[in-house]
Amino acid sequence: MSDFDPRTLDGIRVMAALVDAKSFARAGEALDMSQSGVSRAIARLEERLGVRLFDRTTRSVRLTDDGRHLYERVMPLLSALSEATTSTSSGATTVRGRLRVNVDPFFSRMILGPRLGAFLQSHPALALELITRDGLGDMVGDGFDVAIRFGHPKDSTLVARKLLDSRIITAAAPSYIKRHGNPKHPRELDQGAHVCIHFRDPLTGRPFPWEFHQKRKKLMLDPSGALTVNDAGTMLSVCTAGYGIGQLLELGTEQLFAQGKLVDLFPDWPDERFPLYAYYPSRHHVPAKTRVLVDFVASLVR
Repeated sequence: MSDFDPRTLDGIRVMAALVDAKSFARAGEALDMSQSGVSRAIARLEERLGVRLFDRTTRSVRLTDDGRHLYERVMPLLSALSEATTSTSSGATTVRGRLRVNVDPFFSRMILGPRLGAFLQSHPALALELITRDGLGDMVGDGFDVAIRFGHPKDSTLVARKLLDSRIITAAAPSYIKRHGNPKHPRELDQGAHVCIHFRDPLTGRPFPWEFHQKRKKLMLDPSGALTVNDAGTMLSVCTAGYGIGQLLELGTEQLFAQGKLVDLFPDWPDERFPLYAYYPSRHHVPAKTRVLVDFVASLVR
């Protein structure tokens, strides 16, 4: 491939136009070139190949045997090249191909999964591969096109688009409150009378600190607890079963609070938020398949 002169391809393009137009003047019009420019391009191609490609008279131009042999061999290749570049270019506007997505397990189970059928029916040429993971990891190195993750972005070359901020609710089941009582202030959690369930931060490997926000007021606690989990679905199920108190995302749990299966313990501390982001490798030439998936997720959480 290193021996190929790209000027040869330009010459073959002019040759093909000349065969179709059957005159230098009409070929020049098709290519937006002068008649003499077409003639010089053909002469340079013949010199480069070392053969005569056309017999020319004042009234006509026709392929020589060598020219016909070359034309018959290269035209299928030119057609395939044109088709390939057109197909690749259409990827910017056509939703097709495989889309590999790194997604938070809780978001996949509670929000995205139940609604994927309608999305895939709307894009029948798309093959979607969802991989749930504890953390973002090396998104590009692991071959992902896009990621949907909770948490604040780290410094990286990835494009991070915020989709929402979900409220964090400190909650317990009615059965837990019946056994242990309802704490009146977050500081009571630090006094050892309550069972607190910790959630492991995938970035540090340590449990998240317990934060409480009330407008500009911020309270940080480190209550004791025997159980640490790394999955929001597990946290939710353990908390709903009445084992202890957990800090839960409001997103995906609204119905449990509405049905009384969970109780917001500190409704007067309502201002802690946790973000959801979409990540993709570059903001330039974003494929249509990536755009529609991110827009679809944004519509779900809106």
